[in-house]
Amino acid sequence: MNSERSDLDRRAAKHAALGDASRLRIVDLLTLGDLSPKEIGVTLDLPSNLVAHHLGVLESVGMVARSRSEADKRRSYVHLTASALDDLVPAPLERAQRVLFVCTANSARSQLAAALWSQHSSIPAASGGTHPADRIADGAVHTARRHDLPLPDAAPRHLDEVATETDFIVTVCDSAHEALSPRGHLHWSIPDPVRVGDESAFDAAYDDLERRISELAPRLTPTL
Repeated sequence: MNSERSDLDRRAAKHAALGDASRLRIVDLLTLGDLSPKEIGVTLDLPSNLVAHHLGVLESVGMVARSRSEADKRRSYVHLTASALDDLVPAPLERAQRVLFVCTANSARSQLAAALWSQHSSIPAASGGTHPADRIADGAVHTARRHDLPLPDAAPRHLDEVATETDFIVTVCDSAHEALSPRGHLHWSIPDPVRVGDESAFDAAYDDLERRISELAPRLTPTL
């Protein structure tokens, strides 16, 4: 817990330092190359005392460092540290042996989610439903085909048939979440495309799943 607290404090300090527009701009510039304090002042139209203040704040949180010029020994150059941009995104979540996506019918959202997950992570994925349908929805099949996404040719399955105690569960519909809570780990409130039935509804669900999965995948690490 103390380690987690210190990690949060470190992240908070960096975010606080970047809460000033001038400091954020300095970091943006330094992602491209090193600059002297005078060059930073000229670029941002800031007096030297303000440049010194902003650099001091960024140095205090470990985001920038200075090196002496090998030519003019009186001049220094500011550069980003190797860990400058670390901790600015959410930390890794936890380990997972398998990710299980759950919706009500296991006919669209959870099927698409499991297939998409396999394109983003080496952690195995499966899907299930609290009240499985007889077959995968045609709209889901057509959507997967439009996006060149391999979709398993298998009938929807009940959650109890596929779930294990070690699964990292992600509910992708409100009904499933409310039926399982607090059993699930994460919930994504994604509207049911089957209820609407048109191509745009399925594409919207696909895009939402793609975005969320691309954000979650780097934060889960395989169980050793």
